[in-house]
Amino acid sequence: MGNVGLLFVGAVLFMNGLLLLGKVDARSGAVFNIFVGALQVLTPTYLIFTANDDPMKILAASGIYLFGFTYLYVGIGLLAGLDSTGVGYYSLFVAVVALGYSYANFRLLKDYPFGVIWLYWAYLWFLFFLLLGLKKDDLKIYTGWVTAIEGWVTGVIPAGLLLSGYWKHPTEIAIALAVFGVVVFAGLWPRTHRTPRPTSAAPRVGGAGAPT
Repeated sequence: MGNVGLLFVGAVLFMNGLLLLGKVDARSGAVFNIFVGALQVLTPTYLIFTANDDPMKILAASGIYLFGFTYLYVGIGLLAGLDSTGVGYYSLFVAVVALGYSYANFRLLKDYPFGVIWLYWAYLWFLFFLLLGLKKDDLKIYTGWVTAIEGWVTGVIPAGLLLSGYWKHPTEIAIALAVFGVVVFAGLWPRTHRTPRPTSAAPRVGGAGAPT
């Protein structure tokens, strides 16, 4: 069940990337965020209730709520026309907590690919904090591309491999994910990041050489 949810995490990240890039209407994107957000709240609830008090299963399922509440927050905010600052600062919380889940996957669950994937998600949610919380609009295009790419690399492809039984050789997958993320996201930066242009000073009125 969690793998099905991961598939739709990939779908909504891809859609939100296109939304940031101006390819998807905000209100139509909001509806899909609400659909997936609801799924990502119901899924971990079911997994936790059926975990038979297994702390590792509960730990693995608990992180899904971070995504569910993000998508519900984004979807409702877009439909209601809310300011994005709240989502931005919630994203900072998610970014910090995601580092903890990355550590847990590496050390406790011994799931090295998802240890790397949680680092991907920490980076992405930190970008959301910068873009939505601190209003750094020059990051919009870069964040849009990172979001869309992560939809496939951290969601759709892993879910497909897990559902079909081809998720094998975890150490090699973790290394490939780490190398891909560093190379692609570093390469995207100079191509998509736009430095804000300095605002021209307003003409002084009544000063030397100015019309009176």
